[in-house]
Amino acid sequence: MQKTSVNIKKMDCPSEIKMIEGLMENLDPSAKMEFDLESRTVHFYHSVDKHQIIESLNTISLPGELISTEEIGIDEVPDIAPSVEAKTLKYLLGINFTMFVIEIMLGFYAESTGLLADGLDMLADSFVYGLSLYAVGKSISMKHKAAYFSGVMQISLGLLCLVEVGRKFYFGSEPLSNYMIVVSMIALIANLWCLVLIHKHKDGEVHMKASWIFSANDVIVNTGVIVSGALVYFLNSNIPDLIIGGIVSIIVIRGGISIIRLSKIKKVEPVKETCCSNKCD
Repeated sequence: MQKTSVNIKKMDCPSEIKMIEGLMENLDPSAKMEFDLESRTVHFYHSVDKHQIIESLNTISLPGELISTEEIGIDEVPDIAPSVEAKTLKYLLGINFTMFVIEIMLGFYAESTGLLADGLDMLADSFVYGLSLYAVGKSISMKHKAAYFSGVMQISLGLLCLVEVGRKFYFGSEPLSNYMIVVSMIALIANLWCLVLIHKHKDGEVHMKASWIFSANDVIVNTGVIVSGALVYFLNSNIPDLIIGGIVSIIVIRGGISIIRLSKIKKVEPVKETCCSNKCD
């Protein structure tokens, strides 16, 4: 058994963590991982060659820099807790999906692309939590199919929102700033609630730690929509709403692309030992 520490500079969201987990599930099903998101470091406890891990990370566009590797005994492998707690994930899924429905409905009514995009961001969160729940006990192929479907859906909805931004930029719109501010404040409260639910997990289990960062980023998005609503009111212009709508739509699309990358991870064949001499039989 080996312990290998790798720095992965591009590891900064839940989708990328899921990509690494899916990769190792194919490469070494018995491997365990500890993720340190702050330093963007992964500690792999594995039996395959460390170079296979580094090379495989390159195939999913997450290049890693080897920090250290050492031989350890089985008894030295830490007892890493399960990556998710189903009960908490169900609450997070319910909160985010409910806010998605509310923001989409009121976003259309208020003619606000900011609310529409924020609603899609809530749906993107729901996909991540839903996939984590769905994956329990499922085969690798089923996990990949579910991830691919959710990624395609996420990208499609993001593109539709960008089209809506373009349409309203061309034809004009009159977003209702009061709805933007009030609904975004409710969404902000919902995300703060999510943070409270996962607070005790944020320094431990990997998906909960990732979810903490995910929800914290959503708080920033909510604040952006509130600020854009205030600017719409004071400037009497729809431009702030269109800008925040476009930015959040792009964030949603990027998340969908990351999930599709995860779904396309193929099973990595072990590296065959090669003979050091040309005179081998």
